[in-house]
Amino acid sequence: MDILNKDKLKETLEKWKGHPSITDLFDRFDKLQTYTKKKFEKEPTFDLIELETIDCAEDPVRPELSLEFRKSYGRKVFGLKDEQGELAAIMCFAFTNEVPKSVEEMDVLSKDAAMQAVHRAGVQGNIAIAYTVWAKKKGGGKHMVNEVYKMVKQSNHINRLVTLSPLTEMAERFHIKNGAKKIQVNETTQNFEYDITLEDWETALDKAKRFLKIR
Repeated sequence: MDILNKDKLKETLEKWKGHPSITDLFDRFDKLQTYTKKKFEKEPTFDLIELETIDCAEDPVRPELSLEFRKSYGRKVFGLKDEQGELAAIMCFAFTNEVPKSVEEMDVLSKDAAMQAVHRAGVQGNIAIAYTVWAKKKGGGKHMVNEVYKMVKQSNHINRLVTLSPLTEMAERFHIKNGAKKIQVNETTQNFEYDITLEDWETALDKAKRFLKIR
């Protein structure tokens, strides 16, 4: 077939369009175009800031943890401010050198990392453990993950972003949907990891594959 003949090419494509596999391919391509268009439309801008105080009772995951716990030994609380200057989400971190399997273990590991940091010019643990996150506005959780991912990726000393999540389907759906992979299930928790070595285009491709259910 002369591929330079546009009429012939159009005629052939029309024939292919009726084939089940080709039709499926066209459908997937249309979905990908729609997904890509929505993904890369102008998204709202956010500021990731460290918070000095929060209402711990708002935390739907671990409300029993005090503000003192969340701020001790190099642990930090981050908030996501939207374009209106309002908090859209909150995420709490502990910095460790190992992946904890429980809150109690995280407590010990973050203390050890903080003590080691005293002798390393303030350099804290190289694993950021996100142990709770909640949205104050619709979509805030997803945007929080995106901004934290960027922060960790740009860090000079943090080389892993791991969660210490409760054993719930909601937690699993949230992190898997946002690009994390489950790395282990513990007695009372589960750990998911966000691969910060991926380039932005690889992360977008991975999400598109999950959206289209392509392996």
